[in-house]
Amino acid sequence: MTSKVKHLEFIQGVVNRLATNSLRIKGWAVILVSALLALLIGDTRADLAWIGFVPVFVFWGLDGYFLWQERLFRDLYDHVRLLQDDQVDYSMNTSAFHRSWWKATFSITLCPFYGALAVAVGMTLTLG
Repeated sequence: MTSKVKHLEFIQGVVNRLATNSLRIKGWAVILVSALLALLIGDTRADLAWIGFVPVFVFWGLDGYFLWQERLFRDLYDHVRLLQDDQVDYSMNTSAFHRSWWKATFSITLCPFYGALAVAVGMTLTLG
């Protein structure tokens, strides 16, 4: 196995872990917000539903971070893919690539998901 292939495997492992973390974050966001809203509605405390916005925005930001890092490592993967075998140094440094955390956080993949959670919280507020 060439050094380039091994380096690409290392990078792909990081990308896979970041994607798994992103999926777990989404699961925790749904569970936590749903449980919180169910408890508040069940206790006729829907006026406190605004608390549900806190986990929505925290998990949204964290998920944006994982997506941002995943995109940086995909850029690194593309860079290493084009190197010659003798140029591979096994570096995992992504600082040479420039991506925006802001764009990742408000991407077409995250906005509908977390926007729907925020809408659910907002609708619960109207019950109070």
